[in-house]
Amino acid sequence: MSLYSDYYAERLGKSVLEVPQGFAVYKIEEDFVYIEEIFVAKEHRKSGVAKDMADAIAHVAKLEGAKRMFGPVSVNAKNATTSMKVLLAYGLEVSHLKDDLIVFVKDI
Repeated sequence: MSLYSDYYAERLGKSVLEVPQGFAVYKIEEDFVYIEEIFVAKEHRKSGVAKDMADAIAHVAKLEGAKRMFGPVSVNAKNATTSMKVLLAYGLEVSHLKDDLIVFVKDI
């Protein structure tokens, strides 16, 4: 793990999955996992890296008893439409709106 991952785990209680092509920040709660961020380097986008990371997180979360996966998209973020398309293609559906976030959900 990197210092970044250590910081998130120690300070914020969140986990970071790091791969050479990107990273994901997530937190497993009682019966769900909340993926806060997934970032893939530009040259590796549209190659399945985000899906592979989400699958790995879902696997770990299921082992810890999670039944659902949540993921947000800020409507003000750059490339928000692309992010929403990726979440929908992965099988998530719109759950609810919170402030400037659209929160998506999927059973795992």
